[in-house]
Amino acid sequence: MQAKDIVKIALTSTKDTMQMFLGDMTDAELTTRPVASANNIAWQLAHLTTAEKFLLDGELPGAKYPDVPAAIASLGTERTGKIDPPEGYLPKAQYLEWFGKMRAVTIAAVDQLADKDFDAPTKGSMAKYAPTLGELLILTANHTLMHGGQFTVTRRALDKPVVF
Repeated sequence: MQAKDIVKIALTSTKDTMQMFLGDMTDAELTTRPVASANNIAWQLAHLTTAEKFLLDGELPGAKYPDVPAAIASLGTERTGKIDPPEGYLPKAQYLEWFGKMRAVTIAAVDQLADKDFDAPTKGSMAKYAPTLGELLILTANHTLMHGGQFTVTRRALDKPVVF
């Protein structure tokens, strides 16, 4: 197994885990806050979708990310996370479609990398957290799973069954 295979597994498994947490949730449930200060799942999905390009654009060779629709990009901001009642959110299917598109670009670009490419230094604002491309890619996968963990809190607040 090569480094790219491990990174692709991390990127794929975290996407799949996130989708598993969302499988039985309705569009309305995605806007539930488990506690008053928490961002809802719809906000987090918009954030994850825009974050993929933010984190990796210009760092990951060969990655050509599409522009995220304004309806998604405008929702994943610090300001929109605090609006009550939540407004302007999209159906779950649209978030999953766009997150899937962004993650597919990442995985396809990773598939073209050689082992030495993962040691390339990062240049952007995340370099202090992830000084190499390999570390940045793992951070990207972990970012998805971290938000997935927050989804489980909302699931518990809604009395949803434990899925993992």
